[in-house]
Amino acid sequence: MKTTTLTINQTIYRYVIFIIALLVLAATYNTFILPNNIVTGGADGAAVIFKEMIDPSLFVLIVNLILILASFFTLGKKTTLNSILGSILYPIFINLTSNINNFISIKSDDMILNIIFGSVLTGVSVGLIAKYGFSSGGSDIASTILAKLSKISMGKAFLIIDGSIILAGVFVFGIVNTMYAIIYIYIYSIVTDKIILGISDNKAFYIVTNKEKEVMDYILNNLHHGATLLTGQGAYGGSSKNVIFCVVSVRNYFRLKEGINDIDENAFFIVADAYEVKGGA
Repeated sequence: MKTTTLTINQTIYRYVIFIIALLVLAATYNTFILPNNIVTGGADGAAVIFKEMIDPSLFVLIVNLILILASFFTLGKKTTLNSILGSILYPIFINLTSNINNFISIKSDDMILNIIFGSVLTGVSVGLIAKYGFSSGGSDIASTILAKLSKISMGKAFLIIDGSIILAGVFVFGIVNTMYAIIYIYIYSIVTDKIILGISDNKAFYIVTNKEKEVMDYILNNLHHGATLLTGQGAYGGSSKNVIFCVVSVRNYFRLKEGINDIDENAFFIVADAYEVKGGA
């Protein structure tokens, strides 16, 4: 019973975060993207192009409904079900927040300021939506369909679909607005990744050195961190090599890096972000 209650609470929590994130995403769209004619790709980006002809929320809803139908026939029922809620709620929230500027008026002519705040809010919202296993529809569905039908990667499918919409924005709003859109996309994609993966507090080192004992001693006695010796073999020469593996905090990253260089300037090492570390002394 306790496990069931926990599962229910977790499910409720996921949906609450999803609804809030979707609402913030819609409000950000009406505050920063739509008024500044920033075409960022996706159904809502295309809606900016056609906003003088059709209400953006209605446009997004129509596109999402078409994509849901197409998804049902190409991707199957299970995949489609995961996209239905966000695809319908997002345009509804765009409509509900369409008058947000009457209550929260941001009358800044500084486009860079608008781009930074808008892209950060978008990145946080999109990151939370993806992190908890949801979707707002639009290019997510379209890219998945294109990837399956054309046998290309998801990354290329996203590039083709969003790139085409952004390119169309050049002819409607000019090259300058498109440049702003590219900056917007770049910032929000970075923020999205940080939300999904988290901010790395640790660095993982893989070190190959001829001065193995000295490097191990430095790690253990100077940095007071543990380390593990992994057995490796060179693919070309077939010679056996030990690989020193250790995880250090970000504040000790430069100390270990410089320590390795001081001990063995010919050492080979790789550093990777460690987003989660559990166990150990």
